[in-house]
Amino acid sequence: MKFEYRTHTCGDLRENNIGETVVLNGWVDNRRDLGGVIFIDLRDRYGITQIVFEPTYNEATHNLGKDLRGEFVVAVKGKVRRRPEGTLNPAIPTGTVDVMVDELVVLNKAETTPFQIKDGIDVNEDLRLKYRYLDLRRSEMQKSMYLRHKMYQLVRNYFDGNNFMEIETPFLMKSTPEGARDFLVPSRMHKGKFYALPQSPQTYKQLLMVSGYDRYFQIVKCFRDEDLRADRQPEFTQIDVEMSFVDVENVFEIVEGLMKKLFKELKDYEIETPIKRLSYSDAMERYGSDKPDLRFGLEMTTLTETVKDTEFRLFKNNAAENKIVTGLLAKGCAAYTRNQLDVLTDFVKKLGAGGLVWMRITENGLEAPVAKFFSDEEKQKIIDAMKASVGDLIFILAGPKTKTLSIMGALRLEMARRLELIKADAKPALLWVTDFPLFEWDDETQRFYAMHHPFTSPKIEDISLMDADPEKVRARAYDLVLNGNEIAGGSIRIHDSQLQAKMFKALGISKEEAEEKFGFLMNAFKYGAPPHGGIAFGFDRLAMLFAGKSSIRDVIAFPKTTSALSLMDSSPSEVDDSQLKELHIKLR
Repeated sequence: MKFEYRTHTCGDLRENNIGETVVLNGWVDNRRDLGGVIFIDLRDRYGITQIVFEPTYNEATHNLGKDLRGEFVVAVKGKVRRRPEGTLNPAIPTGTVDVMVDELVVLNKAETTPFQIKDGIDVNEDLRLKYRYLDLRRSEMQKSMYLRHKMYQLVRNYFDGNNFMEIETPFLMKSTPEGARDFLVPSRMHKGKFYALPQSPQTYKQLLMVSGYDRYFQIVKCFRDEDLRADRQPEFTQIDVEMSFVDVENVFEIVEGLMKKLFKELKDYEIETPIKRLSYSDAMERYGSDKPDLRFGLEMTTLTETVKDTEFRLFKNNAAENKIVTGLLAKGCAAYTRNQLDVLTDFVKKLGAGGLVWMRITENGLEAPVAKFFSDEEKQKIIDAMKASVGDLIFILAGPKTKTLSIMGALRLEMARRLELIKADAKPALLWVTDFPLFEWDDETQRFYAMHHPFTSPKIEDISLMDADPEKVRARAYDLVLNGNEIAGGSIRIHDSQLQAKMFKALGISKEEAEEKFGFLMNAFKYGAPPHGGIAFGFDRLAMLFAGKSSIRDVIAFPKTTSALSLMDSSPSEVDDSQLKELHIKLR
């Protein structure tokens, strides 16, 4: 047999093909030799078809079939038949038929693979990444890659249908480090100068608004030289969106339409709109997170006012110092042992808490190591504020507001895990978090930083606070959260050069530094910049959540490790001295 291109894929054949002569191409997935008859599962990305080598049917091809091994690449020609009774396989779409092989060509032999090409394999991830081209053959990886592909198409079709233009922006740009480190690219033609790979197309998309392209989007690669984790990569993909002549509500409308489309097409699920909203302040006080998981309750309760007059010094002092006392109710957990409580205390201590106050609600009332500091009336106030009942357990933390709420938020998630509150069939929980602080203070550098980026607009009514009380300024910024994961973030931008200068001043950026870093954008604003705003989705994270995975590496074809290495092609790698010389670089 000469090689013939397939007439069908390995996922195509059904009972209506019985009697046809077909050609299949693919990889040997599995081989079984039963009393002289050889059964091969032939695989491609569309599915599996069983092919049969039988000596009484075709002795020549049967002899050739004896040499087939796993991952050999073959072409076969043969006749489709109905599988004999008792051999049907309802687990696969092609399971009622197989192909009796008339001709066989081995297109390529294969060595034994370092791991099985099967779903659900228990293999070290580093080995999977080293042999990523083999890992990508596995059905579960191919399903994830297909889902990602489908997401691309849905996003593009949605934005095109809403009058957005897809415009590419440069990968080689000016370095304007703010937050994460830039990846730098040395210039051969301009000695001693560097490009940067974009952390986002932020300045370019704002310039497009100045240029009159009122609805822009792009599915774009971005680059950040930062410490990695399961949901971060040095290079990642964004759905980048910007719109002119809009306010927050217009952005929300477009984004919610996209989410409706993605959930309907990918999950056949109708999400409810408008999506629920919470201010940053409420999200932190109720859930201890600016990306709260709402698939379960377990809300926190602020107890500062309730305990401010007690004799328990920890609570009294924190209340007096304008800090916070926050509580978490664990229903039905009063029987927790001292060992269990010590484990939870160690959990919060590792996150920076000084300790954990716990209180049991029993038939005799509130019982706790610190109970002696509270009157009966004060104990009842705590029980009432927490809406606690007999058999419940109360956890309380006190301290600086943001830090203490974040630690209690982590304890909330830990208790949800221990109590198995997140069910496999839980409805997706979408949430807008709004009204973020414009600034966040950094103790190490003793200065304010932009919580989002320096082009985020303050709320109009808070502009007067930018000089006098910057910590109280709220931003016209918003994040979209899905099941406790931030999947998108954006803001209404500053489009007025005077307000932008005020923002730079508040951030401690001098006129000279602002001109050096952002002068091109400020100059553009002088020629008529429209009001504009936008949002950027973390495409990899979104694909991970839709695919039901726990790491974005499982939805990226060729990802890096958590130390930013590519184990497959050994990058980053050393380069020749001649290359460095051309770039005017000398290593020390």
